[in-house]
Amino acid sequence: MSVTTRKIPYFSQWESPDLTAAVVAEGAAVALARDPLWRGSGAADLAEYVHWADHVCGMACLKMILAARTGHAPPTLELARGCTEAGGYLPQPDGGIKGLIYAPFTRFVAERYGMKAEVVVGIEAGDLPGILRQAEFFMASVHPAIRWPERPAPGQGGHLVLVHAASAEAVVFHNPSGHDAAARQDVALPPEVFGRFFAGRGIAIHP
Repeated sequence: MSVTTRKIPYFSQWESPDLTAAVVAEGAAVALARDPLWRGSGAADLAEYVHWADHVCGMACLKMILAARTGHAPPTLELARGCTEAGGYLPQPDGGIKGLIYAPFTRFVAERYGMKAEVVVGIEAGDLPGILRQAEFFMASVHPAIRWPERPAPGQGGHLVLVHAASAEAVVFHNPSGHDAAARQDVALPPEVFGRFFAGRGIAIHP
């Protein structure tokens, strides 16, 4: 699979990427309660960090974009709080969190960071090379099980990865919840494999 890529900084959605396998096996509430690096998230306390950890794949993608463009990445929870104020996350009465909600997110990044972001729906993996001829990045909605592309896809959507290159041969992306190094950075999958996990929607980030 040949596709030209550039070096994009990587961030996990939790502070210790190596805990991902434990998160998958034990759940975030258990595994991340022992994350020694949690303070780097910008959370007020460990409980806030754990509460948000399963919901901030989009903020991890945003950190990667900001780091690629500016060399600086704000703490994950700082981004999440700002996005919540803009309506991109909706705290629920039962304590849950709804989001990422795409349209408010695009307004948030436009107002806060001057980004031109566009919600894109109704597409296929094979459309990504054309999209990335116009956009710099694409935050793609995929099933989190994309970390195991050799397995059958149990569904589509529910998790965001940052696609930064695509061709007829490969879709190349950073996965904020990859369970090992090969599943995290510059993952390259044939479009037909990526498409099994892809919900056909996401957010294009234009230059």
